[in-house]
Amino acid sequence: MRPLGFGVESGPEPGEAVPSPAQIRDIRTADDDTFRLVTDLMSGCGMRNGEALAVNINTIVADDVHRITEHVNQTTKTYAPLKHRKAGDYRDIPLLTRIRNSVESYTDTYGTVDGYLLRHPRDLSRPMPNRHIANQWKQIKNNRLVQIPQGMAVYGLRHFFASNCLSHNLPITDVAEWMGHRNIDITFKIYRHPMPGSIGRAAQVLDLGLAA
Repeated sequence: MRPLGFGVESGPEPGEAVPSPAQIRDIRTADDDTFRLVTDLMSGCGMRNGEALAVNINTIVADDVHRITEHVNQTTKTYAPLKHRKAGDYRDIPLLTRIRNSVESYTDTYGTVDGYLLRHPRDLSRPMPNRHIANQWKQIKNNRLVQIPQGMAVYGLRHFFASNCLSHNLPITDVAEWMGHRNIDITFKIYRHPMPGSIGRAAQVLDLGLAA
């Protein structure tokens, strides 16, 4: 197997919101345990929707590392290699303690099938379909069970991960790899706004230099 650094990606569309930490806490508990796990994996690990649905206990390769190897293909509704990549490609991502605990708790409660945590609610021999989470998201928004930013889609959970990383000074090169972006320019273009190296911060630093 060879590590996967980059892949095709799109960022927030104009008007698409990224949730705050407080909103993430509310969203993750707005539905059942399955929805909570998917929310944790997307917001805490930066997984795409289909990658979260294919989470497997056997791809936790260290206490703090999860290896993404496949996703649930929305068209075929089967497990497939990572989007636009060959079979055997993968990427390693940070596994937060809270997310690992969430995975382990779900496993203890519901078990797995060949290591897969999320299965079709009416047929455990099949993967969890993408539409299941989409329907849950739609119901949460329609019922106004929690405060969701205007214009936010499920994919906003993944955008939260990238923004969280960059706002805490993690190297953009690492974030690009964890997100599966095909090059660092994509990451910079999409997520420049939360990076600490803003114009305002630069002005403060340069002022200090002039005052020396």
